[in-house]
Amino acid sequence: MLFKRHEQNPIIKPSDIPYPVNSVFNAGATFFKEKVLLLMRVEDKRGLSHFGLAISDNGVDGWEVKETPVLLPDPVKYPEEEWGIEDPRITFIPELELWVIAYTAYSRRGPLVSLATTSDFREFSRIRCVLPPENKNAALFPERFQGRFAMLHRPVPAMTGASASIWISFSPDLKHWGDHQLVIPAREGGWWDAGRIGCATPPLKTHEGWLILYHGVKNTASGPIYRLGLALLDLSNPTRVVKRSEEWIFGPEESYEISGDVDKVVFPCGWVVQGGDIKLYYGGGDKCLALAQASLPDVLSYLTESRKC
Repeated sequence: MLFKRHEQNPIIKPSDIPYPVNSVFNAGATFFKEKVLLLMRVEDKRGLSHFGLAISDNGVDGWEVKETPVLLPDPVKYPEEEWGIEDPRITFIPELELWVIAYTAYSRRGPLVSLATTSDFREFSRIRCVLPPENKNAALFPERFQGRFAMLHRPVPAMTGASASIWISFSPDLKHWGDHQLVIPAREGGWWDAGRIGCATPPLKTHEGWLILYHGVKNTASGPIYRLGLALLDLSNPTRVVKRSEEWIFGPEESYEISGDVDKVVFPCGWVVQGGDIKLYYGGGDKCLALAQASLPDVLSYLTESRKC
């Protein structure tokens, strides 16, 4: 197994949040002041989500959890956030000296993609909704391509039975997005990632290409199962898929993944690379936060040696 679960899982549970909540899961991750920072999706007891913050020296334990939310939905100013904000994915863009957070704003008309920026994770500046509903699972690349920012996302087609796949879009300014292109399609038939896939973590730049971790959903007689797969995109042209794993590389096995608010779910939104190892932060069963680790060279070797598909 490429990714190994940490023995201390779950690393953050609802009881670790210093105010009443239902669940904590699906956290974006980054380095901040030489520490690992998690921007966590926290669901309150109304069923609406906001973002909380936790920081750790080693990214494993000793988490300092902020006593109050760092970003709450504001439906008065931003009506697209009426039913909460969800699933943050963090990208540091050196050119801007800012972290850009792609997140799902849950509007009355469905989920959509919104962006916000921050320099300190205390104050956030919303760019607001940049892609209309229904769309989610957005993550930005950390650099431009031919002068344009790029973002992966997952629109849901209106056609009955059509698959939900990963698309890429480009922007000159982070606000206006266009040149929309399908980049990683969902498979068809009995595959583990047939019907619905979505970007899991922000793209990771490697010497082999942009490493993409994505989730795939298979509908079964006992309900959907969320698992994870890998792909590589071309370094200079991220619309071109270089490799894609045939098999899933991580799936729900432990009790905190099998049973929760949503059963049989592993759902990452953030990862960091430390000393050649990937720390992958994921939601288990839409209830808690867990950690899995892998060697980046091993992940790349596995993917580059697999058949192109």
